[in-house]
Amino acid sequence: MKIEKVELIHVKLVFKHPYLTGAGGGGKDRHLLIVKMHADGIIGYGEVSANYSPYYSPETIGTALYILRDFLVPPILHTDIKSIEDLIATMDWCKNHNMAKSGLETAFWDLLAQKKGVPLSKLLGGTAKRIKTGVGVGIQNSVKELLERIEMFLDRGYQKIKVKIKPGWDYEILKKIRDKFGDINLMADANSSYQLKDLSIFKKLDELDLMMIEQPLAPDTLVEHSKLQREIKTPICLDESICSVRDARAAIELRSCKIINIKISRVGGPWQARLIHDLCQTRRVPVWCGSMLESGVGEAYNIAIATLPNYSLPGDIAPSDRYFYEDIVRPSIVLNPDGTIDVPTRPGMGYNVDFDRLNKYTVEKTKIA
Repeated sequence: MKIEKVELIHVKLVFKHPYLTGAGGGGKDRHLLIVKMHADGIIGYGEVSANYSPYYSPETIGTALYILRDFLVPPILHTDIKSIEDLIATMDWCKNHNMAKSGLETAFWDLLAQKKGVPLSKLLGGTAKRIKTGVGVGIQNSVKELLERIEMFLDRGYQKIKVKIKPGWDYEILKKIRDKFGDINLMADANSSYQLKDLSIFKKLDELDLMMIEQPLAPDTLVEHSKLQREIKTPICLDESICSVRDARAAIELRSCKIINIKISRVGGPWQARLIHDLCQTRRVPVWCGSMLESGVGEAYNIAIATLPNYSLPGDIAPSDRYFYEDIVRPSIVLNPDGTIDVPTRPGMGYNVDFDRLNKYTVEKTKIA
């Protein structure tokens, strides 16, 4: 396909409720970069799910815009890109910047699936017709508010509850959840808020029969995570530590975790996400699809990748009404009463972009032709 033009659309969506993490991130708004790629009379959409500030990753919306505009998009313009491998080859020289690369790659996957007339999930090799999903709950103003929100999500059918924790907001909070809701699928997400010296806290968390503790320590501490995993029975799940299949292999070899969270944007796109999935499947390490609080465009790719067989745990894939007052896709992504989401069957990513809403929430546009 000959890439004719790429548009980078900076949008700012409004959260229904502020989303706060233990690492000090989150807020009232969600900035995202929508990638609109034109080729052979078809338009493909992708998403850069970086944050506005670098609290989760060194990448931001600003850095992604710069890298795409000045370095990644120009080499592919007016060029015949025949495959995903061809596209990735044009970006390999650029070190890191996985989220920027993912935005470009996801848009091309949409083009390719439309061109072939198949759903994105099928093109990726997925087979599931429905995917299981859970929900992440940020740090709240009070325990009462937290319990009320969890009850609401359980009533809607979500199959897993993930709770953000930080020092001082951990064991007692999770114990209150256990006491109130009993044997629900419950996990904790620390967003790197702890250190190895906090071992006593993690040993207490062992009492609560959690599904997992996600990213307890800093991203660049696979050895420390290995030491921690040896000392506790609760499975460690790695998130920020895993940015490539090499990272996943190292974590598995070091026994730094028992579960891996694969975020398409964090690892650089669906191609790398699939490689990590395949490695983990071979090594019998379960995976699940994490959330970057995407719009419906980003969630479309999460739904598609989660149809692969080793995505055996409920992900954080969200319906359209979960985070935002208004999503930018139609039809809306809908949560079924049993906590599943139907996989779209139409060619491409499976959803249309709602142009009125896209324009409503657009901050700026950059056209590269």
